[in-house]
Amino acid sequence: MAAASVSPRPLFLFGGKVAASRPGSIDEMGFKAFNLMAMTAAGLPVPPGFVLTTGFARQAVTGAGSATSELRAALADGVRHIERESGLGFGARRRPLLVSVRSGAPVSMPGMMETLLDVGVNDLTVDAIIRSTGNPRLAWDCYRRLVQGFAEVVHDCPANAFASGLEECMRACGASSPREIDFRSLTALTRDYLALFEELTGEPFPQDPMLQLEQAAVAVVRSWHSEKAVTYRRARNIGDSPGTAMTVQRMVFGNAGGMSGAGVAFTRDPSTGANELYMDFLFNAQGEDVVSGRHALADEVPLATLLPDTRREIEAIAAKLETEFGDAQEFEFTVEDGKLFMLQTRAAKRTPLAALRIAVDLVAAGLIDPAAALAQLQGIDLAALEELRLARPDELQLLASATPAGIGIAVGRLVLDVEAAERLAAAGDPVLLLRHETATADIAGIAISAGILTAVGGRTSHAAVVARQLGKVCLVGCRELVLDLQARRCRIGGHELGEGDWLCLDGNAGHIHAGRPEVVGVRPDELLQEVEKWRRGLATGGEVARAA
Repeated sequence: MAAASVSPRPLFLFGGKVAASRPGSIDEMGFKAFNLMAMTAAGLPVPPGFVLTTGFARQAVTGAGSATSELRAALADGVRHIERESGLGFGARRRPLLVSVRSGAPVSMPGMMETLLDVGVNDLTVDAIIRSTGNPRLAWDCYRRLVQGFAEVVHDCPANAFASGLEECMRACGASSPREIDFRSLTALTRDYLALFEELTGEPFPQDPMLQLEQAAVAVVRSWHSEKAVTYRRARNIGDSPGTAMTVQRMVFGNAGGMSGAGVAFTRDPSTGANELYMDFLFNAQGEDVVSGRHALADEVPLATLLPDTRREIEAIAAKLETEFGDAQEFEFTVEDGKLFMLQTRAAKRTPLAALRIAVDLVAAGLIDPAAALAQLQGIDLAALEELRLARPDELQLLASATPAGIGIAVGRLVLDVEAAERLAAAGDPVLLLRHETATADIAGIAISAGILTAVGGRTSHAAVVARQLGKVCLVGCRELVLDLQARRCRIGGHELGEGDWLCLDGNAGHIHAGRPEVVGVRPDELLQEVEKWRRGLATGGEVARAA
């Protein structure tokens, strides 16, 4: 590729001394990096990083899927910036730097493209991390995560290829979750993962940190064309042309011990629109543990119990984000040894009802004007908006309960995978998708289902966010849900059900019922009347302006 064909400014830096530099446009940088720079300028704690623009990213990956010389040079320039701002060295024998590599399109596509964390750890730097932190568990946990992530994202290895090794490791050391595995067991597990990586890919795990970064960058850019990303764009009427930018950022470690963790929060309830912090948080974990939908979150100790000052800081940041962006936000954060870092913010994906209530509340609070509020409500059929409720809930048999992640009532035939959802939906019946965990790979099934029920996962997992945005009822973390995919049956609270049986998900109360109960709709008239006042006021103001 000729250098002249590449965008003249492919690289934008953020963090540290460049915090006040002029950002590019959202189309150039993607919304993720654009908002990171806005948060940095607002004085929020954002780790330093850089973004490669959408146009450059498209040009900097060859058709064969390798990095061009221009991409290598840009990555090297960006890494030098992070090294200067952090005082760490990429691949260094002392105080090594690890980075995350994330996609960032101009439009929000939660979980539809790839991310790689802990890039830069290898046989050399794993010992350097231990020396610099005194935390061998952190070092080996990061290494095993990167080996698995690299196999899945860069080499398209199946996500379950490493699952049996992890489960065997937990059994051997008596751990009930990966967070409880001791560092000696993690060391052995990582060595097993390295051998499995070579078996699956036909090549050893790359020990050169820059090669890791190049291959991660290429994989992230190419994930724009993944099946789940394309399916999501079709469901949301998003064109294929923008492509994705790519953000590289200094790693901060939520898996550094008991005073660390990772979380996702909404400044307001994205299901109802209520003005209250809506948050999932896992101690001693990285962000992918929260958003993947693979972990049970219901029993987690509340953040306010162990780190009350951090909880108050998050509440203050939530208010500042709404003032800064003029809208409800979804944000990701990491706590490392009690210190808070912001990793992302974006306009919160919300139900139509939540959108209405949030718009009314933001105008009442003086954060936006009626014209901006009406713009936020564009595309929502307010005339058809209603709250669905069960007509006689006290008369129904309760099978089990779960955590509501998307409100409303959904009644349909239960299905256990995407193929069954497509088959029964084509026959004309509404369907409810039951899965062990929420996964964005199920986007095609989520899109055609009336509701989703999972055994594990949290309200803020990527798949739950997508389901809520698509207006689906969603219940997560149902401990009493046991799936038997081979027999095409499930058990909910001791009740046996077969694929095709009718089920009801009450996303308001978090309840699961058998059968086809009666559903009624209630109009949010008070909120709708407020919107109508805005319209009349703007129409009157426009007439006065034209007369003048």
